Amino acid sequence: MKASFLREADFKPWLAELMTTQRVVGPVARRSQFVFADLESADDVRLDYPCTILPPKKVFFPPVQDLVRFDGNKFEGCIKPVPTVLFGVHFYDVKAIDQTDLLFRERNADYNYLAQREATTIVASNIQQISQRAFWDSVGSEVEPKGHDAFLTKVDGGYLLETRTPRGEALLKQGSFRDASAAELDLARKVNQAVMGKCPEKLKASSKDIAWKVRAAFAKEDLWKGLAVDCFSCGSCNTVCPTCYCFDVQDHWNVDQKSGARVRTWDSCLTSEFAQITLATGGAENFRDERGERFRHRFMRKAAYLNSKLGGPACVGCGRCSAACTSDIADPVTVINKILEA
Repeated sequence: MKASFLREADFKPWLAELMTTQRVVGPVARRSQFVFADLESADDVRLDYPCTILPPKKVFFPPVQDLVRFDGNKFEGCIKPVPTVLFGVHFYDVKAIDQTDLLFRERNADYNYLAQREATTIVASNIQQISQRAFWDSVGSEVEPKGHDAFLTKVDGGYLLETRTPRGEALLKQGSFRDASAAELDLARKVNQAVMGKCPEKLKASSKDIAWKVRAAFAKEDLWKGLAVDCFSCGSCNTVCPTCYCFDVQDHWNVDQKSGARVRTWDSCLTSEFAQITLATGGAENFRDERGERFRHRFMRKAAYLNSKLGGPACVGCGRCSAACTSDIADPVTVINKILEA
């Protein structure tokens, strides 16, 4: 690992130089919100964002993705990775990428995800503004982010870049960096420590205790029914979640009825049809027909089911689900703290 310093005046020229050699995706403003998008100018990047609408996983796992294109008896795969720098990712989203990396690699590896993931250099950055629904400082503290290649911290007078991998080291060649001093390293450490403990929402127990309590509440059907009474089953909470990875696959045919594409799209376990299957008799069966059942499943997945596999909860505290929920019932802090109190 190497720590280097870049003057404020040299930051945009460095970013502009990166953009001449490869695709760079970073946080940009869209009216009052922020999104990860391809940068067209170094002036567009906004590292002071509180949270983006969609998580950066969309770079490797797009909301809509062609898997195979076909025409009669001919077909071709659609894996075409593009060298990319994913710039300005907050540490909680790095933790979420670590989870999807693990889940898409295990058993039957998903190369539709992995091809672009392995072609991407991730530059994380410090949190300059905190989202109103964030609780990342009280969830999964036992899990450290590790999937990034470099970490950028804004300090007085410039930026400190700490590299983690050879890919991160390669970024130094395109900017006017110098070795960071001990004082600059200490300042960056203090800047990153200063945001911890300042999230507006907070879970009231450890991940281990939460997992146990949530599992213990599984059979309390009245509790889950009450929590989900205002749920529209729209799936917005799943759609914006950085750790959700369910998808649907369908064949989309062109009008010639010979050509088309096999396409996968993000799916949501909160929608009414997610757990519905077709029976041999021509009917259908839904394993989670009630809203309370679907609501319960989401929280079991986020707080309990995957903990042993992931080393911590499948929630990183970004608060996107809380912000996206029309009826304001998806907030994990509110729901989990109610379970803890019950």
